[in-house]
Amino acid sequence: MNTIQDVIQIIDLLYKHNWDERNGGNLSYLLSEEEVKDICDIHHPLRTFSYSFDMKELIGKYILITGTGKYFKNCLKDPKNNLGILRVEDAHTLSLLWGYEDGGSPTSEAPTHLKCHIERLKVDPLHRLVIHCHPTNIICMTHIHSLDSNRFTETLWKMQTESIVVFPEGIAVLPWMLCGGEEIGDATAAHMKDYRSVVWAQHGIFCTGKTLDEVFGLIETIEKAAEIYMKICDKKIIQSIKNEELIQLATAFKVEYRKGIID
Repeated sequence: MNTIQDVIQIIDLLYKHNWDERNGGNLSYLLSEEEVKDICDIHHPLRTFSYSFDMKELIGKYILITGTGKYFKNCLKDPKNNLGILRVEDAHTLSLLWGYEDGGSPTSEAPTHLKCHIERLKVDPLHRLVIHCHPTNIICMTHIHSLDSNRFTETLWKMQTESIVVFPEGIAVLPWMLCGGEEIGDATAAHMKDYRSVVWAQHGIFCTGKTLDEVFGLIETIEKAAEIYMKICDKKIIQSIKNEELIQLATAFKVEYRKGIID
């Protein structure tokens, strides 16, 4: 059960950071067959869930997904009702192997998560995790800042030295769209071809990566940059990080930053 405990710890941190209030936010994590075998019987599915979109590229994959309507604050004390482990059986079917014991089902954002997994695996075969949460300052920033992805990225890069090192590919930003639907899911997944992070204006952020620590750290770094921006955006700026200094940083840390933003 170590895998479940690791996930629950991150979920609890997300809640305690005030990034996943009530039933806001969701998480999905690709698991190996060995990890799943340590938790449950993989040969006797409990229930199935059907989806209209094509997920054939994930057939055979095991995925832990938070439940719909579930509160992150409850996962620590009751994981079996709030989380589920599923296997992609065919292009349109997930089978439940563990969890959702109260009759629940995967988060309503599951299609967006699954589509993001498909796109990120094409870019990074070691990709495993998608986290969607509602960081306060990122949301605040979308109310007052241009939603152009390059301008949004440039601002966040210039807020602190570590930004361009942690997310050199930048941040994609979507205008407000109805959540839980195909349109926003498709738009988010399309950006995942080039980015690990996609902001939903006036809503939150989707972040992806290989490990729980990596993705949580990515969210922390983006949110801290947004917090700095919100604290100084109405003040006279006397000095800031220059474009040539950002390039110097990227060179020193050997990261490939997105071109066309600061050069």
